[in-house]
Amino acid sequence: MGLRPVSGEYFVDMATYARQFQAYSNGEPINEERDVYFEYFTKFCTTIMSLEVYFQVLAILYLVPLYVASRRIFKEYWYYAFLMIISSLIFWNAGVNGIRNGVATSFFLLGISYSNKKIVMACFMAVAFAFHKSTLLLIAIYLFTTFYKNTKYILAFWFLSILLSLALGGFWESFFLNFGFGEDERLTGYLSTDQDDLDMAVKVGFRWDFLLYSATGVYTGWYFIFKKKFEDIYYNHLFNIYLLANATWILVIRANYSNRFAYLSWFMLGVIIIYPLLKIKFFTKQHEIVGKIILGYFLFTYLLNVILAK
Repeated sequence: MGLRPVSGEYFVDMATYARQFQAYSNGEPINEERDVYFEYFTKFCTTIMSLEVYFQVLAILYLVPLYVASRRIFKEYWYYAFLMIISSLIFWNAGVNGIRNGVATSFFLLGISYSNKKIVMACFMAVAFAFHKSTLLLIAIYLFTTFYKNTKYILAFWFLSILLSLALGGFWESFFLNFGFGEDERLTGYLSTDQDDLDMAVKVGFRWDFLLYSATGVYTGWYFIFKKKFEDIYYNHLFNIYLLANATWILVIRANYSNRFAYLSWFMLGVIIIYPLLKIKFFTKQHEIVGKIILGYFLFTYLLNVILAK
């Protein structure tokens, strides 16, 4: 992943990162209108490494936190969770296209794996915010769900968000823009719907396909928490974060590039699905069931990203 060719044709935003790196190499001042700490990081990298090494470093920053978080949360069964994460529909894209977002959410996941060490957790969340300001939403949701833990009502709000999105249409995009989320011109472009060059991957409209994909995590959490009576405080917290982050995306589901908003919950999806099965034995031949889930999860990704993409 890190040593891929520098290409905007195959990796889209990678070309933008490369141009900014070269600009800083040539002495251009820091662009303080973007994620300024990431810009300082890039500027520093130009002084000690080549462009190719820079992308390798970003890949390491993306992958290693996922590995460490998997080890911390799942102990000896970490590899099941890690396979789920790297089999995700958005895993590759977040590593080669939405790079800062991918690194930021990886550090957020690493941070919540240190929930028993608040200072360490806060440091990793600060790194996440430094790489991409969108993680401020995740941090706010984490803090909210630390104090409000009623999963039943949060689940009800997830369903309500679908009705609100269907009923009020583009109101929510305007709401978030007017609320101050549009100060970043890239975010304004994502939320507005006046672009003419959208392709199928970023088409606007109510994305039922994306919603059904998200619903796999919602169903899994409901099934284990309410049907199987799985009692795990940490899992409940993760599930609540997923529900609220995903509900926020549903409200702006018609926005351009809404998959980038969906990513703020999708990066947790594999963990949400596999977590209960790695903590308690629910079924006979449970390892076989886990294997089938991982295979099915991967095949869905392969179908959408490889077969249908052609």
